[in-house]
Amino acid sequence: MGAEAIALDGEKLSSVVEISGYVDGEIGPPEKMPLLTPYQLGPFHLSHRIVLAPLTRCRSYNTIPQPHAALFYAQRTTPGGLLIAEATGVSETSNGYPHAPGIWSQEQVEAWKPIVKAVHDKGGIFFCQIWHVGRVSHTDYQPNGAAPLSSTNKRMEGQLTLPSGTETADASVPRALKIEEIPKIVEDFRLAARNAILAGFDGVEIHGAHGYLIDQFLRDGINDRTDAYGGSLENRSRFALEIVEAIVDEIGAEKVGIRLSPFTNFFGASDSDPMGLGIHLAKALNKYNILYAHYVEPRFSFNGDVATDHTLLPIRKAFKNSFFAAGGFTRESGNEAIVSGIADAVVYGRLFLANPDLPKRFELNAPLNPYNRDTFYTQDPVVGYTDYPFLDQVLHNASP
Repeated sequence: MGAEAIALDGEKLSSVVEISGYVDGEIGPPEKMPLLTPYQLGPFHLSHRIVLAPLTRCRSYNTIPQPHAALFYAQRTTPGGLLIAEATGVSETSNGYPHAPGIWSQEQVEAWKPIVKAVHDKGGIFFCQIWHVGRVSHTDYQPNGAAPLSSTNKRMEGQLTLPSGTETADASVPRALKIEEIPKIVEDFRLAARNAILAGFDGVEIHGAHGYLIDQFLRDGINDRTDAYGGSLENRSRFALEIVEAIVDEIGAEKVGIRLSPFTNFFGASDSDPMGLGIHLAKALNKYNILYAHYVEPRFSFNGDVATDHTLLPIRKAFKNSFFAAGGFTRESGNEAIVSGIADAVVYGRLFLANPDLPKRFELNAPLNPYNRDTFYTQDPVVGYTDYPFLDQVLHNASP
């Protein structure tokens, strides 16, 4: 943890004289650790268990992925490493962030192809996370200024950044999807998955977490429906499972993962029984034999860990295939997650953003670059995106 606070200037870095595997500015012999052991993920042979998290970057201008994304992802690629691309919209109604990418049009598919190739050229495995934000949106993002779609008519509290990237406004009042409209949204996800494969991705991760559309159906703190998609656990899970089934039928179960966060409370997504929801979904997903389930830690909050008695272990035991865990893991806690059996792989976001060579730094227990929250969601194609230095650059700058 102390390594994260080390500045990138040579004066401070050279003062670090005794970190395990890092002595007087020289790298020592690598330490073998659980995170760096290989893992067979269905048809994919992973050389290590450090996964790049899907990170919204807001640098796909007008929903079109840009060439600078090829460098961003290639920087974080290792042979046999798994990367999950940033959340990518499934339709024109799916967006709620400035310059987030989509994958519903042929232009978007073509723009993704060289980005995927850049990862494959370095031996990486690349999944595309597909999403619909639902009510986490504003009429300015919607076709013809329509209301955002959701499971409910209840507005999300709080403000959003508008398409300009500089202005903010209250989230718009959503419109609850009519039951006959739901198959169209399921179809949007299916077509997005097909497009992802056409773009060259190895698979897709369905974004069912963090208060976005699928989560708006899953959580009883948002879902107030009285039809077949509301009320019981089975009904609230129906929408998510219909999407899973459609995508499995389209591209194959061995190319499908899903991200879920029953314990988090992002964008007003709460539930009266998060553990029950998490276990129910894990068991229900077993029917479809998908490649992996990716759950967010109960303790995780973007503002720091929260006290909780819950762990992912009961959910992990309920799910029969590969299990990923995410949520503020460090080098130490990530290794513990593998050893304890809570996860088969650990998903890193902010640390991997700021350290494009994170697996190497973990291997050597080298200092970590600090991340800069102020540049997480800017539209600059370089700053806070591809300008985080590699370890050898830091060491070179620190040399006398």
